[in-house]
Amino acid sequence: MSPSIKKYIKILLPILLGVFLIWYSLSKVPLNVLLTYFKSANYSWIFLGMFCGLLSHLSRAYRWQYLLEPLGYKISLGNSVMAVFAAYLINYTIPRAGEVARASVLTTYEAVPFEKGFGTIVAERVADLLVMLLIIIITLFIQFDFIYQFFVQKFNPLHLSIGLFVLIVLFFIGVKFVKSSTSKIALKIKTFVIGLLEGVLSIFKMKKKWAFIVHTIFIWSMYIAMFYVTAFSLPELHNITFGAILIGFISATFSIAATNGGIGSYPIAVYAAFSLFSVPESPSIAFGWIVWTSQTILLVLAGGLSLMLLPIFNKNKKVGNKKELS
Repeated sequence: MSPSIKKYIKILLPILLGVFLIWYSLSKVPLNVLLTYFKSANYSWIFLGMFCGLLSHLSRAYRWQYLLEPLGYKISLGNSVMAVFAAYLINYTIPRAGEVARASVLTTYEAVPFEKGFGTIVAERVADLLVMLLIIIITLFIQFDFIYQFFVQKFNPLHLSIGLFVLIVLFFIGVKFVKSSTSKIALKIKTFVIGLLEGVLSIFKMKKKWAFIVHTIFIWSMYIAMFYVTAFSLPELHNITFGAILIGFISATFSIAATNGGIGSYPIAVYAAFSLFSVPESPSIAFGWIVWTSQTILLVLAGGLSLMLLPIFNKNKKVGNKKELS
């Protein structure tokens, strides 16, 4: 298969999956029913959720400066904010293209070499991955009894124990294989792990590492808050537990990687998580669409405005001189 065909497949597959999942969600909750939920929703909570989302994005833009400072670049907050919003918007068209565009904005308007700007974005992703893992661990502790009872009811405890033992054995065999193997897959895994470790270590080598860590925690706290407060927009979800919200949030977050910006996959992921807690189908899917739609409107408006304002904002700016830090 030629590289060009692979490229088109990578672009088309998420789009086709998104279209299918939209159809699937509408087969579960018809459009007229979905619109009824949108009309009856309490928009005070939805706007509050959008505000939480906005704060997280602004914090991400501010946090980016901490990664660029050790490289000798002091970028304007305006360009950082607009680059972040433009990246989110572009990710709705071509998966992962937003990260490339974000680094390109710095190259164009702040004279930051592309590879250095892109490297800081990768380091950001490492920090976000660590926080996501921490949220999953906290959720497992909070919902331990529920998760344990769920698996005990669904599966034989003996089979679970055997399965867990097999997974542990396979994990150690896999680690040993990766260490000694020179295959392409093993080399890719090694490169990923090494990059992950380097990213983590670079965070603790930063001059303002604690400010970076505080911003990272704030960003993800706002993500959760955005998801949580929006749940109050539907009366059917007023009594939902915080543990269910966390599991729904984790499921929805992973769904964003499945399709462009989570289109179609986001409400289905929310529904899959909430169904574990016997939350009815209709409000679960409607809530997923409400969260996704409200945040998408925010990103499309802010991203579109950013793309228009970037050349105007930098019109009289001399680009090409490195802004050294003292």
